Amino acid sequence: MSWIFLFLAGLLEIGWAVGLKYTDGFRLPVPTVITVTAMIASIALLGLALRTLPLGSAYAIWTGIGTMGTVIVGMFLFSEPATAIRLGCIGLIMMGIVGLKLST
Repeated sequence: MSWIFLFLAGLLEIGWAVGLKYTDGFRLPVPTVITVTAMIASIALLGLALRTLPLGSAYAIWTGIGTMGTVIVGMFLFSEPATAIRLGCIGLIMMGIVGLKLST
């Protein structure tokens, strides 16, 4: 169950990172409430996952999911460049996540 919590926490990290773009510096109330709620839920789920998972692995996987997802969403929603180097780096992060999962 901890891995599910961690995965969901990572997805929520993507949500709040993208949500920050829509808050306009926390001036728009609805996006701000949604973003802050996603932040709290993400941290709460990470905390639940840390009951049984090692801190270093769980935190690295959480941030890795968030980083990869945010970069990918940025490419689709905000027309950020999808260069070979960026895609290669996403692949390296994915390899790190898989490696940490397999070693935990």
